[in-house]
Amino acid sequence: MQKHLERHVPHSAAQMLALVADVDTYPQFIPHCERMEVRRDAAAPDRKLDARMHIRFGPISQSYTSRIVVDREAMTLKARAVDGLFSHLDSTWRFSDDGQGATIVFDIEFKIANPLIRSVAEPAFAAKQEEIMDAFVAEAQRRYGA
Repeated sequence: MQKHLERHVPHSAAQMLALVADVDTYPQFIPHCERMEVRRDAAAPDRKLDARMHIRFGPISQSYTSRIVVDREAMTLKARAVDGLFSHLDSTWRFSDDGQGATIVFDIEFKIANPLIRSVAEPAFAAKQEEIMDAFVAEAQRRYGA
């Protein structure tokens, strides 16, 4: 399943990349994110990291690890799941300044590993991406002002 989201915000591309790269703080504002376990690459701690996200939807709790690469020159953050509930998850955040703030583009492609829950869980997970994007926009307003 694929999802493409795009938003404009009154903040800079650098600010938005910094916010999305600040994975340690996700439990404070990302819906259903209970906690994060982050391991940073010793050679490039601000550029390469593994982040294990623990999520909860009602009584269901799941976790998965993403390998994350932050490219501040290209203004991108790429994440690929390496374990957990997905047989495949690749996402890319792209940020660009446009004179009135920044444009955020988020593309995600994923497949849930368990075929028994895939037909129900994939559309629900895809729908949650809008809520997550809204959470980043709201957090940017809180951190950087309107």
